[in-house]
Amino acid sequence: MILSQLRRHRGRALALAAGILVAATSFTLLTSTVTTSQARTTDTVRKNARSAYDVLVRPHGSQSAVERADGLVEANFLSGIFGGITLDQYNAIKDMAGVQIAAPVANLGYLMVQGTVKIDVSRFLDPGAPAQMLRIRPTLTTGLNRVPAADQYVYVSRNPIKRPTRPPHDWSPSDLLQEDTGHGVYSVCWYYNYNKTDLHIQRADDGGYEPLEPVFIREDRREESPFDRDMNAWLTCRTGHANATAEVPVSYPVLLSAIDPSAENRLIGLDRAVTSGRMLTDRDKPVWGNGERWSAESSYWKVPVVLNDRTLTAGTLDARVERLQVGDPAALPAKLGSPAAHDFVNALRGTPVGHVTARIEKGYPEKFTYPPMASSYWTIGPVDYRRTAHGLAPRPRAGQSPELWRTNENRQFVDLVPEENTGTQYRKVTSHPGTFCFGYLTCEREDYGRTSIPYLVPVGRYDASELPGFSTLSQVPLETYRSPQVTGADKAARAALHNRPLAPDRNLGGYLTAPPTMLTTIDSIPALTKSRRQPTLQDTAPVSAIRIRVSGVTGVDPASQARVNAVAGHIRTTFPGLQVDITIGSSPAPQTITLSGVDVREYWTAKGVALHILKAVDTKSAVLFVLVLVVCALFLAQAALASVRSRRTEIGTLRCVGWTSSDILRLVLGELAAIGLGAGAAGSLLAYVLGTLLHLPDAGVKAALVLPVALLLALTAGAIPAWRATRLRPLDAIRPPVTTGGRPAPVRSLPGLAARNLLRVRGRTVLGAAGLALGVAAFTVLLALTLAFRGEVAGSLLGNAVVAQARTADYLSVALSLLLGAAGAVDVLVLSQRERAADLAVLRATGWTTRELARLTVYEGILLALLGGLTGAVAGLAAVLTIGRGMLQGHLPTVAGAAALATLAAVALVSAALAFPIRAHSRIAPAHLLAAD
Repeated sequence: MILSQLRRHRGRALALAAGILVAATSFTLLTSTVTTSQARTTDTVRKNARSAYDVLVRPHGSQSAVERADGLVEANFLSGIFGGITLDQYNAIKDMAGVQIAAPVANLGYLMVQGTVKIDVSRFLDPGAPAQMLRIRPTLTTGLNRVPAADQYVYVSRNPIKRPTRPPHDWSPSDLLQEDTGHGVYSVCWYYNYNKTDLHIQRADDGGYEPLEPVFIREDRREESPFDRDMNAWLTCRTGHANATAEVPVSYPVLLSAIDPSAENRLIGLDRAVTSGRMLTDRDKPVWGNGERWSAESSYWKVPVVLNDRTLTAGTLDARVERLQVGDPAALPAKLGSPAAHDFVNALRGTPVGHVTARIEKGYPEKFTYPPMASSYWTIGPVDYRRTAHGLAPRPRAGQSPELWRTNENRQFVDLVPEENTGTQYRKVTSHPGTFCFGYLTCEREDYGRTSIPYLVPVGRYDASELPGFSTLSQVPLETYRSPQVTGADKAARAALHNRPLAPDRNLGGYLTAPPTMLTTIDSIPALTKSRRQPTLQDTAPVSAIRIRVSGVTGVDPASQARVNAVAGHIRTTFPGLQVDITIGSSPAPQTITLSGVDVREYWTAKGVALHILKAVDTKSAVLFVLVLVVCALFLAQAALASVRSRRTEIGTLRCVGWTSSDILRLVLGELAAIGLGAGAAGSLLAYVLGTLLHLPDAGVKAALVLPVALLLALTAGAIPAWRATRLRPLDAIRPPVTTGGRPAPVRSLPGLAARNLLRVRGRTVLGAAGLALGVAAFTVLLALTLAFRGEVAGSLLGNAVVAQARTADYLSVALSLLLGAAGAVDVLVLSQRERAADLAVLRATGWTTRELARLTVYEGILLALLGGLTGAVAGLAAVLTIGRGMLQGHLPTVAGAAALATLAAVALVSAALAFPIRAHSRIAPAHLLAAD
């Protein structure tokens, strides 16, 4: 009987089999895709959850309001912290149970390192001139700032220019160049380069030079300023024409920080970045010695240091070159060798002859003839941010006072103050002049027992770019070695930055600051901090931050989380004043920063990203699984119910000839089981092909699951329709499926008649609308879930990677929910049209045209689709609000608009699908339909 029924109703059986095939295959593949996406996401998170350190400890008050509100760690946080954690606190944390590595960083201050940028100007020389001069007028470009720099000069003579064998007292041979013209010997560069302020020229005690009286180059001498560009002007003297290179003096702020070498090596492998010499060791300590600095009798601390091979600051010198009108070339040596050389050179008129450019970082010295002096330090404060419509904006500060650059030694200004310090200031800069005493362990007089200025002894060089890399998705700030990553946030910003990343410049009060470039040991801290004229916080609490690796941590599994939480909690309890951040599972999170009206993107660190993603992906996967299952099951139940409804006459006839309710139940379920087995077999083959094309793992195993899933879905979906079939009575065989009822009322339009037909048989209308309502509701919920998931985990590099991986499964789930719902509604409408074939035949027999009947059917479909679609949209939005209002935060217009578009798409789909039954009915004669009825 089952096989006979399937043969007799081949069309209906094939349609139901197609529905089971689509539902079972889609369910298997989608759940496989969701599961695979979840596995890939989890694997990605676990592989990138462990960064350089698990816990970050900072001094009290070092966490900004933005960090506290948004769960972030500022990208440039270390540059504004100079002390706050005592060595006793560090030692106690290092010895805590569960702490594997505790690596401290103690920022001590910025020193000035002198260097020279060489600019080749040979091509601008006049080859026929015996002596000539060029003026170079540079502008310094650093990121978004352009600052006029000091003029530079080149003097080229055919006469030999040599260094003297016996310089004047207190001057080294590198400070003097002498030109022998045959009519006299002149110090051609010395007067311009050194005699600019109140410098007194002393008589050489050992003879050999003409005694000179003290001179001043300005009779109307005024108070000089470190930002006077003329102070940084320089004259380079050369012999011949092939080597016309201007030597532009520059200074580089170098941050000196103290580390624990052993801990640093174990944390990041610092010892593997050595390029020359050696790395610091635990045996490197300050040594009291003498004879290498001022005189054989002087003594001082010798502090071991290692230096980075790179300055980590950037800038471009873009200069205009002028050929100067010098008059008589033979008179130049005498003019340059006189105390009036400075005014003479500056007054010369020039003719532009070209442009030159040079990168300012190229002047960073490869070797140190003399290590940088530790006689003066500068420390800086943090940046204060305010919220804007675009993101964050640092609050500018007042400009630096020139007094910041005055040393304690004779109250003189520091040589070669970087010009960028006249630019916008975002940080407070504090000066720490050193003591004015030499050769004594303890200073007396005005220095109140402070120690003497130490001598820095380089033991090696390292290159921070050679450090082992960490995952770009989970790296936390390693500002001890790497500059912040800042790029243009839009096309205009990238153009303003000349398509380069924004790098730190030499402005100590600027937004970006260079990481430490010089390292020493923790044991050397007292010799450095106590040599300052005034005591500071660093005397008692020198450590700026502690980075901790916890023992036994392998990722973000519960056991590892418990270990990290235990260590962090112990530190908070023991030292309640310290700021403790758990950084395991963190990821860089781009923040938009507005600098001088330009939006840039800076990578801060979002804490707890990995754990947040794992929880969100588990929730999303579970909801997607349930929704796909419900949509597929209800689609089949709807199709099976419509099929049973269309066979009510047959089932009633069987009841009339003696069939029992159990017979009817077995018949209906048997038909559905047979259809499910056939559809499952075909679906297994289809699933295998699709799984291979979509690169799903274990495509064969997933395809084999289609058969049992199809059978289970068919029987589950057919349970209610089969039960309803057993409720049919024998009289239902002769009772028409569509009956009239109620008081008749006039209908004056086709839309009105369509609406009356929908209201006349409410059960059929509800059945037809239910499929669309279900599809649109599921579409709305899935879309809201997808957007909420992305909004919840996106914003960090790890979260963005997860969203990109999960995108395929999300889109397939959303699209399937709508298509299956619409397919169910179309199936019900087609069967409804078959039920009402006699009604349509009567209308046709009374004079209605085929076009009018088609319009009536289309109106019914549109009204039914609108009813189902709008009901589904409202139900979907209500479901989302019930699940959680946070899902719609910021996405309500998108979700509501998408639900409206889904409703319109359902209307279009139903209208298009009705073309097939309309065309089929138009080919059947009314007499034939009425006779069949």
